[in-house]
Amino acid sequence: MHSPLQELRFFLTEPHDCSYLGAHEATTLFMDPHTPVDHEMYSALTLMGFRRSGTHLYRPHCQECNACVSVRVPVNDFAPDRSLRRTERDNQDLVAIERPACFDEEHYALYERYIRTRHSDGEMYPPAIEQYRAFLNTSHDFSRLVEFRLDGRLLAVAAVDFLTHGLSAIYTFFDPDDAFRSRSLGSWAVIWQIRRAQSLGLEHVYLGYWINESQKMDYKQRFKPLEYLQGHRWRRSIPVTQTHH
Repeated sequence: MHSPLQELRFFLTEPHDCSYLGAHEATTLFMDPHTPVDHEMYSALTLMGFRRSGTHLYRPHCQECNACVSVRVPVNDFAPDRSLRRTERDNQDLVAIERPACFDEEHYALYERYIRTRHSDGEMYPPAIEQYRAFLNTSHDFSRLVEFRLDGRLLAVAAVDFLTHGLSAIYTFFDPDDAFRSRSLGSWAVIWQIRRAQSLGLEHVYLGYWINESQKMDYKQRFKPLEYLQGHRWRRSIPVTQTHH
């Protein structure tokens, strides 16, 4: 049977510094950026391990490394541990508001504080409005920016894509003040997406890539059970990955 996906064009980047593993080079496979992204196509490519960043759909395509593994949570089997149950309980007083993924000055002010406070050593530092717009603002109707507010105060924003079969967690930024540290707002945003997917009758929440060697990715394994993409199949066993120096 002919598939519309067979007509898509993809391009490989030149090798570049890996964003996740120091001293490694990476190669990225991009869908032709001139191809309009529609809901069905995007949903199908997500099943194959693709992610969205701004207008680009991509996945790692490194010749000598398979450390980046796509992961997702099967929401109907989600079994939060004691810590995640506490996080969910502690954030029941937050109001969630779904909005189109358009630029908002209040959102950007929070994003700027978050990057400067929490990720001053990362590739998104220093924050800039154009970089923010290119990353998180889009006109696609399947994309949302979900606000989490406490008595009107904006505490967190989660960028979420609504797929035909699940939700894709794109990015979350939150108030870096120590007063809110105990709320674990990043974890709460994932829990909220799991509960939202359940309410919509969707099957999965996609958390992007997990890397065994990256401590920054450890939090994803807290959301159990976790499914890993191995080849063309999703499994619940942790895959054997390898990197070459």
